[in-house]
Amino acid sequence: MSLFALTDEHEELRAALRRFAEKEIAPHARDADERAEFPRASFDAWRDSGFVRALYPEALGGDGGDLLTFAIVVEELARVCASSSLFALISRLAMTAVIEWGSDELKTRYVPRVASGEYQASYCLSEAGAGSDVGAMTTRAGSDGDHYVLRGRKTWITNAGVSDLYTVFAKTDPDAGKRGISAFVVERDLPGFSIGKLEHKMGVRGSPTGEVLLDDVVVPAANLVGEEGRGFGYALAALDRSRPIVGAQAVGIAQGALEVAARYTQERRQFERAISDFQGVRFMLADMATRVEAARLLVYRACARVDAGGLGIPKASAMAKAFASDTAMSVTTDAVQLLGGAGYTTDFPVERMMRDAKVTQIYEGTNQIQRVVIARGLLDELAAEA
Repeated sequence: MSLFALTDEHEELRAALRRFAEKEIAPHARDADERAEFPRASFDAWRDSGFVRALYPEALGGDGGDLLTFAIVVEELARVCASSSLFALISRLAMTAVIEWGSDELKTRYVPRVASGEYQASYCLSEAGAGSDVGAMTTRAGSDGDHYVLRGRKTWITNAGVSDLYTVFAKTDPDAGKRGISAFVVERDLPGFSIGKLEHKMGVRGSPTGEVLLDDVVVPAANLVGEEGRGFGYALAALDRSRPIVGAQAVGIAQGALEVAARYTQERRQFERAISDFQGVRFMLADMATRVEAARLLVYRACARVDAGGLGIPKASAMAKAFASDTAMSVTTDAVQLLGGAGYTTDFPVERMMRDAKVTQIYEGTNQIQRVVIARGLLDELAAEA
């Protein structure tokens, strides 16, 4: 497949997803944002649609879609509701380490349930003192025979309180720094597991974000993902796969805002003309459309790179995430400007889209961290050529 052209199957998937999202997701987006409530009706429609299976391997109950398929799914959901796009994004991120490095028993016990939409899952890496600096985490997992005992507090956890499963990163060897981190699948009904503070957020308000509290939670040894001490590598590899998907979410938000703004400028009249006739407005629309398309191509290229494997994945993923999220922020801001006073009200969705766009510059690694990754990748490539 060309890096710059979609297959017929991908185009058909996009068309089907767009019809689905417009009918089943878009009608609930405003209420989810205003009430800061998980859009249960949207999730139920998502689960029953069968699209969720596209994101998981065939051997584990999915349809075996590639990362580009994943990007298209998230992009089309985010075009109408960024909160709902996290249905797809976060559960797949949480299961990535299990799919790639978990035992056969662990995979077959949990992944098919997530692939069917029966279960949702969350990714628990961040802590109050360990955001970009993952090695500073204080959550502990002590081995005790045929089980581990987890104690600690995870923060900024997407789907906190909604998910059934939580992929938790904890230190099994506190003295080994990053090399002492391991990963575990934790079920929410285990004694000692609870949800703490839920955040009151500026955007993606329909997706709960909060604390996961682990008070001597006893987890079977079989729920260890892969090997002890390899969790940091698993976490980074999972993020390399998910950062282009955050980019796709950002592209979807930007595309939605661009379409609202373009339609509005055709309908809004001033000086007896549609404001889309004015050159200044047209130049803004042209720049917005160009940035969105450039971001989309970077995202798709990163997805193709991940699917192909090999070198350069961290840099490509970071470029996609950073550029697309910056694009989403600038395009949604311009959309609000083009709508004028109307754009500043909740009568139109662009103010919500602007608030939703901001977090794409922050989570899954801030854009400052992405630039560190990009620069390191660039310099490493130059050194290798020398």
